Amino acid sequence: MTIYNRFLKLFFAIFLCLGISSCASVPKGFLVPSKDYLEKRQLQMRQYDTTDQEKIITSVAGVLQDLGFTLDASETQVGFVAASKKADATNVGQVFIVALLGGANAVGNCDSSQVIKASVIIKPSLDSKKTVVRVTFQRVVWNMRGQINRLETLKDPALYQKFYDSLSKAIFLEAQEI
Repeated sequence: MTIYNRFLKLFFAIFLCLGISSCASVPKGFLVPSKDYLEKRQLQMRQYDTTDQEKIITSVAGVLQDLGFTLDASETQVGFVAASKKADATNVGQVFIVALLGGANAVGNCDSSQVIKASVIIKPSLDSKKTVVRVTFQRVVWNMRGQINRLETLKDPALYQKFYDSLSKAIFLEAQEI
């Protein structure tokens, strides 16, 4: 009888868990992409008429270095390149206004330095006749106290255009072995 009681308790517990979890529903629009998704995707992605991913990874690494980035990681088998560069984020106007309104203690919250990070994914297209490259640029901004003020994805079209213009030239030169 004890085995039967254990089985009955286990069955009841499983039935209760399934009953509770089935009451939860997926929020409306959960899988619907945001309105700016397509625009952001078009900004970040390009296709190239080659299937040689190693040449594209080499070109991506060269372009990032030409743009002042230091390579942090590169996985040719996976098609991933990560790079970063440090830059000054001090804005004299911001420091002046914060000092004027908040006093000397508030100046420590002003932007001081930043690191711009680039992440590049290289993969074959769906038909496997082209290669897709997607780059994202993020920045981490620290204040004068050494705390993170902001973490954001950069959406400047000129930045992405400069990267892809340089990459197109590098891929062409790599293909011509120049």
